[in-house]
Amino acid sequence: MNPARERHVPAPNTFHIGLVVPDYTGQLSPMATLGRELLRRGHQVTLVSLPDAGTKSFTAGFAFAPIGEREFPVGSLARFSEEQGRLTGLAAIRFIVRGYVREVEVLLRDLPGLVKRHGMDALLVDQVYGAGNSVAEHLDIPVVNVCNALALNTEPGVPPFMTAWPYHPSLLARVRNMLGDQVIARVIRPVVQRINESRAAWGLPPVNGVNDGSDLAQITQQPPFFDFPRTRLPDSFHYTGPFHDEDSTEPVSFPWDQLDDRPLIYASMGTLQNRLPHIFQAIAEACAGLDAQLVISLGSTDVEPPTSLAGNPIVVRYAPQLDLLARASLVITHAGINTALETLAHGVPMVALPVGNDQPGVAARLKYLGAGEFIPVHKVTPARLRAAIDKVSGDPAYRAKAQHYQRRIAELDGVRRAADIAEEAFRTRRPVRRQEMSETTEGGRR
Repeated sequence: MNPARERHVPAPNTFHIGLVVPDYTGQLSPMATLGRELLRRGHQVTLVSLPDAGTKSFTAGFAFAPIGEREFPVGSLARFSEEQGRLTGLAAIRFIVRGYVREVEVLLRDLPGLVKRHGMDALLVDQVYGAGNSVAEHLDIPVVNVCNALALNTEPGVPPFMTAWPYHPSLLARVRNMLGDQVIARVIRPVVQRINESRAAWGLPPVNGVNDGSDLAQITQQPPFFDFPRTRLPDSFHYTGPFHDEDSTEPVSFPWDQLDDRPLIYASMGTLQNRLPHIFQAIAEACAGLDAQLVISLGSTDVEPPTSLAGNPIVVRYAPQLDLLARASLVITHAGINTALETLAHGVPMVALPVGNDQPGVAARLKYLGAGEFIPVHKVTPARLRAAIDKVSGDPAYRAKAQHYQRRIAELDGVRRAADIAEEAFRTRRPVRRQEMSETTEGGRR
């Protein structure tokens, strides 16, 4: 028997929780929202991430314990984003995996000491940083996984998260999905190898995948409907709903006086995939001549606003997204999950231009739900994009679907439920099962 476990005493009502999460805004922002809810409940919360995470205004309320200070000094994220933003396809995947391996190495090296030094007694680990599960097992503290991006759980009936493959229940589609999952497993094999090297040093048995070891609970901010039909989720997997609040956005100024009475089209390619200037040009050309006003958010202070764009759109480095979504009639998006869920929460249909990571999977789900259409970014032309815009804007069914899911999201309180599940897991150190939380896994039920 593990001596530490033998000496374990009942957990107190409050915990010192470590939020272990990448420094990308798309994952950091929802995790920070969940962290603030736990702070409000009396827990102590420390953010554990790469140094750039500490520069975000919405993380200011947490203690900060950086990992990888030598390898990833402040400014590394901007340099990484600049390079990634220029890449697509296989080149982007290779680049991302190389960076991912380095992050996992510093996480495995630094996290055990930080947990001990700061006195953390529970961890909330982003699913992408699943290596943190092994650290929690090594230190004998409870851990809960959070899917801030699209849930990475694989099963034969569901297309791989980084593909835009449509859902189909046929045997051929299942074989296709399994082959895709095998390719991804091979690509990230170096990450699993690094994890198992550390586990061997700690006297732990090897794992088969990055996310092994999250038996207490897995939480996703996806609403139950925002997925394809699933049959093999663990009993401790929970759909909760979006983790959104205004405190997780950076304050920005905006030229509100330039807006007029025309319908508003809001276009954003996120904060990573923004080094593709031809996409912004294609968006402007596609919208030129429409009876609508276009606002383009570049998603970076490092990108020079393009000049002489067709139709004279409003172009800003960053935009107050939630405020603009409240006015928008259509959104053109990279299909990041936060933007997709925020847009659905406002009942606005979308045209998605997925670039990489989980964005193709998000775009495929938007189409499956009937709330939008998508064009892979490498196939975008002004003519194709204009056709998609006309299709989504001209067919009221897309807006009706978006408004249907707006009502569904309004019925949820994702961050409260996620905090309830985490507290229960930390308190009991037993798996928190859906049946016990009166939940459902209605993935794909539209």
